[in-house]
Amino acid sequence: MTVWITGANGFIGRSLARALADRGHTVHGVGHGALEDPQKHRIGLQLWLNGEIDATNLNALAARGGLPSTIFHLAGGSSVGQSIAQPFEDFSRTVASTARLLEWLRSSAPECRLIVASSAAVYGAEHKGPISERAATVPMSPYGQHKLMMEQLCRSYAVTFGLHSTVARLFSVYGPHLRKQLLWDLCSRLHGGEQVLTLGGTGAEVRDWTDVRDVARLLVMIEGQPQRESFQVINGGSGVGTTVADIACMLSEAWGGDIAVRFSGVVRPGDPFSLVADGTQMRALSFAWQIPVTQGLADYVAWFKDQVR
Repeated sequence: MTVWITGANGFIGRSLARALADRGHTVHGVGHGALEDPQKHRIGLQLWLNGEIDATNLNALAARGGLPSTIFHLAGGSSVGQSIAQPFEDFSRTVASTARLLEWLRSSAPECRLIVASSAAVYGAEHKGPISERAATVPMSPYGQHKLMMEQLCRSYAVTFGLHSTVARLFSVYGPHLRKQLLWDLCSRLHGGEQVLTLGGTGAEVRDWTDVRDVARLLVMIEGQPQRESFQVINGGSGVGTTVADIACMLSEAWGGDIAVRFSGVVRPGDPFSLVADGTQMRALSFAWQIPVTQGLADYVAWFKDQVR
């Protein structure tokens, strides 16, 4: 079976490509970043096209490797802060690229299934406790707004043209090879010798932390399930909430040493207080998360220290 991954050179894309290749899929990718052959093969990619998600490149990839049965669409914006600093860039990466991909699918591969990585940011700040897929979507950042626009485009092409797509709303994905966001920042500061970590926010903010290796398994599992409706949404979260303060403490313990963690109380714009998944729909698919947060953080610290030796 031939599958494509847009954004296969990214943080989640690399883990997904490896997981798919290990299961015997032929995996091709398109997106930004140069990949030498040894690196490409280590990830699990047979073909890699460095460029935009547009008809020219998609046609070129099809000419080299044939049409795919499934496309995992992972390309797009990946940061709330970056979306606020450069909103049009985030729009182009997330919304415009999805529109070009859907239009190519409509004309060139209408039988291909699309699995799209969206974000819990589409839910926004108006929710307490676990959030189901039926909850209202009220994003509070350009990042969340653009992910919701992407989902609406997929729904539109499903309703009007019959394209089959599944949206996976991923929650707080972390793991080895993530070189930004909270965990990377904390490890970088600890590596720099800081003994007192002062972080933004209150520390009471709650997130549903999911290891990228589990997320890759989840996306593979979705691809293996029959899709009864042309458009569907599923939460990609464990249903277990952990505060930022607890994450910082657990990471500090994994790092080792006597490290104090404090919070400024200043909440970052665009950050909801709580984002935890209601995992009812996922449990119905018999998917089980395997990597607890404590193990995932220990693995992340070990990976980081290996990078800076």
